[in-house]
Amino acid sequence: MEIAFIGHGYVGLVTAAVFAGLGNTVWVVGHTKEKIENLKKGITPFFEPGLAEMVSHNLKAERLKFTLDYQDATTSSKIIFICVGTPPQENGEADLSSVRQAAAELGRNLKKYAVIVTKSTVPVGTNREVEKIIKKFIAKGVKFDIASCPEFLREGSAISDTLHPDRIVIGADSSQARDLLLDLHKSINGERVVTSIETAEMIKYANNALLSTKISFANAMSFICDAVHADVEIVLKAVGMDNRLGRAFLYPGVGYGGSCFPKDVKALIAIAKKHKYNFKLLQAVNEINKEAKDKFIGKVSDELSPLKGKVLAVWGLSFKPNTDDMREAPSTYILEKLQKMGALIQAYDPEAMPNASRILPKIKYCDNPIQTAGKADAILVLTEWNEFKQIDLRKIRKVTRGNLFFDGRNIYDPEKVRMAGFIYKGIGR
Repeated sequence: MEIAFIGHGYVGLVTAAVFAGLGNTVWVVGHTKEKIENLKKGITPFFEPGLAEMVSHNLKAERLKFTLDYQDATTSSKIIFICVGTPPQENGEADLSSVRQAAAELGRNLKKYAVIVTKSTVPVGTNREVEKIIKKFIAKGVKFDIASCPEFLREGSAISDTLHPDRIVIGADSSQARDLLLDLHKSINGERVVTSIETAEMIKYANNALLSTKISFANAMSFICDAVHADVEIVLKAVGMDNRLGRAFLYPGVGYGGSCFPKDVKALIAIAKKHKYNFKLLQAVNEINKEAKDKFIGKVSDELSPLKGKVLAVWGLSFKPNTDDMREAPSTYILEKLQKMGALIQAYDPEAMPNASRILPKIKYCDNPIQTAGKADAILVLTEWNEFKQIDLRKIRKVTRGNLFFDGRNIYDPEKVRMAGFIYKGIGR
């Protein structure tokens, strides 16, 4: 099948590369000439394990094509996915300007039947708006259908998630659109959820809101465990043994971040407000997420007061491991606050430092964890990269000035950290 993707962010580029790898001819439309020219050379705009190799392979096979021109992509594509960003506005609502722009361009360029599928996370009613916009610009007699096919990719494992999803959600009114999308996904396993467009739009928000709730619940439990001298890791491990609950996402830390959870929680609160429902539960989820970062900052400042002139070695900057994404990364908020208190920051991240340097220009970036720890008064672990988990902490202790170790992701055995000569400070432990 010949298909197209509007947008080359995480969702658009990863999904396009995977479908090209399955034998389809795939067009990817962008609006930045430099990025498109780089993609034509196999240079990807962000880090995702295995993606650069997959893009290069499919470029050579001539199954993956990049363009600035909508006409190139729409001439013979049967299915066209809208995969543009929907960032939060100040009031929490999703910014749909890129979706609307893509819809208008598709209307101007469509010359034959295609299914226009919104894969971006959008509020209920957006696909109907897309339909109206296309109708406004499309040539007389050209038919199309709309559909919703939300994504459920996790950064760091996006290729695997695309190839082996838990479910594929297809929201469509038209049987022709539904059948084309089922045919496109026939090589991919996962339960099929075929439903209405409005239900499909809501599924993604419900999914991310519940996952965010589990993280904030775990963080709230860590606050209480700190107060009563209980170990939150054992508490949540035992809770996770209940088959009705499971342990997934019941992990406390310095808060969730990234391109999805923060904006989707805020967007669902805004959607509820628009329909006159006060979503108090999600408001609390959002507040607890901020509180997790503030409590971590409080731990550091309490132990090192006054912070002015203290050197803090930071391991990990991206919002999660296996990505260079700094969007809503807890490290940004935490380090900016610590800097305002006078702390001197030296940091290392395996992938995110180029992106981090644009957001946090006034910190010292190092080549490895050992160099980062040099003459530091404390170590702060903010991202659970694998290379930090087996590091020789005795060697690290020899180069630090102080002996405080703040494990913001609870990835270490406290006793092993203490045996290396550090004072261990975890989350709810």
